[in-house]
Amino acid sequence: MNTTIQNLTKLRELHLGAMAAAYGLQQDQVNLQKLSFDDRFGLLLESEVSSRNSRKLNRLVKTAGFPEVAAFEDYDTRTSRGLDQSMISTLSSCNWITRKQNLMILGPTGVGKTWLASAFGHQACRLGMTVSFHVTSDLFDRIGQAVLDASLPKLKATLYKPNLLILDDFGIGEMSPTAAQVLLDVADRRMRTGSLLLTSQYPSENWHGLFPDPTIADAVLDRVVHQAHRLQLKGESMRKIRGRAALDPA
Repeated sequence: MNTTIQNLTKLRELHLGAMAAAYGLQQDQVNLQKLSFDDRFGLLLESEVSSRNSRKLNRLVKTAGFPEVAAFEDYDTRTSRGLDQSMISTLSSCNWITRKQNLMILGPTGVGKTWLASAFGHQACRLGMTVSFHVTSDLFDRIGQAVLDASLPKLKATLYKPNLLILDDFGIGEMSPTAAQVLLDVADRRMRTGSLLLTSQYPSENWHGLFPDPTIADAVLDRVVHQAHRLQLKGESMRKIRGRAALDPA
C-alpha cells in the first residue's frame, strides 16, 4: 500500500472526511505540489473546518424549524418597510442575543415579519447559536396536548434551552391559562438563559389584553417588553402586491 493510500485511510479512520477528500485532490494538482508543506497542510485544515462548519449550520437550521429560507443578503432595501437600516445592521450582529435581550417585530399582516424573524434566526445559526422557531398558535396547541399526555415538563425544557426562541404571530390564537403560565415560566427562565424574538400584528401596548389573567400578563410583559429592541414594519401586504403583479397583463 503506497503512502497516499495509507494517509487517506488514516484520515478517514479519524473521521476527517473533508480533509481526506482535499488530500486526494491535492495529489492530482501539479501546481499544489509546488507549495510548502505548511501551505498544503493549511489548505487541508481549511477544507475540514469549512466542511464541519457547514454541517453544523445545516444541523442548527434544520433543528430550528424555520418556515422559510431567509438571509440578510437577500434583504431588499427598496422595500425596507420604514426600517432603520443602521439598526438592522446593528441587530444582525446578534449581540443582543449574547446579552440575553429580546426583539419585537411589529406590523400589519403581510409586511415581512416572519421573513425578518427567520433572517435573524438564520444569522444566529451562522454564528453557532441554537434557535427554535414556533408559530404561537401552534405552540399553544402543543401546550394543551402536552398537558394531556403529561409531557409538559419536556416541552418547557425545549423552550428554555435555545439561545434564541422565536414566537411568530403572537396574539393569534386563544391563550389558555396554562399557556399563559408556560409563557411566564419561559420568559422568567430565559432572562437568564437566552433571548426571545416575538412578531405580532398587535402593538405591544395591546398585548396585556391577550392574556386571560392580568397578573400573569403584567409579569410576562415586564420580563419581555422592558428589555426588548423594537422594529416597526410599515406598508402594504407583500402578498397583495405580488397578487396584483401576477394579475397585471403587462
